[in-house]
Amino acid sequence: MSRLSLIIIILGGIIAVILIATYPSYRSDIRAARERVMSGSQVIETRCGTIEYATMGEGPPVLVVHGAGGGYDQGLWIARDSVGESFRIIAPSRFGYLRTPLPQDASPAAQADAHACLLDALNISKVAVMGVSAGAPSSMQFALRYPERTSSLVLIVPGTYTPDKPVESPRPVPLPFILSMIFKSDFPLWIAMKVYPSSVLYTIGVPPSSQARLTDAQKDDLMRSLLPFSPRIDGMVNEGKIASSLNRYPLENITAPTLVISAADDPWKTFDAAKYTAENIPGAKFIGFETGGHLLTGQEEEVRSEVAQFIKQHN
Repeated sequence: MSRLSLIIIILGGIIAVILIATYPSYRSDIRAARERVMSGSQVIETRCGTIEYATMGEGPPVLVVHGAGGGYDQGLWIARDSVGESFRIIAPSRFGYLRTPLPQDASPAAQADAHACLLDALNISKVAVMGVSAGAPSSMQFALRYPERTSSLVLIVPGTYTPDKPVESPRPVPLPFILSMIFKSDFPLWIAMKVYPSSVLYTIGVPPSSQARLTDAQKDDLMRSLLPFSPRIDGMVNEGKIASSLNRYPLENITAPTLVISAADDPWKTFDAAKYTAENIPGAKFIGFETGGHLLTGQEEEVRSEVAQFIKQHN
């Protein structure tokens, strides 16, 4: 037997032992994650097709448009951190996420029309719209296409156009994410969460300075919010297509009162794009933090206060 063959056998044995040891825990975690996302939402048929969504709270309606890797569950989580109570939150799963299928036309404009279709089905005529990260393009398109239905527009760490520095990844997408997307399996990402949690957290936008402020339980909660990952993959692939062809919207035509928020240390580098967007939307307000990363860690209380006040002021 050659040395190479021996090495391959040994490595294969090690991998087999790891799989045998970890697979029961993996299955338990994924089962719990799937039960969580399946039990927390509704699916409704609209004139734009099937849309998954969830609602929460009472008060002025707010459409919360989640970012990459999300779904309605991320929308609800964002709402708790960034909007607070006293609002009726409508949190859809965007195209390709969880139980909302990916249509042939999955552009931000088509997604904006789907937002309108969902509101029609829920008999809601006018809303505040909050777009987060990759949810910003369809939120802006909604404000442009349905100005009469947009009471205000809030963009948080928005994945939007800037002429100088296009939105970009903080680093090449880590191998576990790539493997999960290729095989449509949650296992590679789950393993990475156990072995390289700091890398996973950085990839979702939490820089080391922000990670240091989180407890182990908070880190686990953030990473678990990605699970199950496999029913989000179609949406993630579509995000890449949108980001690669992102162009400038007619920002000067947005008439809704607009608030834009970002952080200078965001690994996804949304700060300059956010500032550019605010500077070109008439009357828009920009809030820029020095720290907080993509999730605005440590800034939650101020963000929640600013957003709630802004939406109520323009309701």
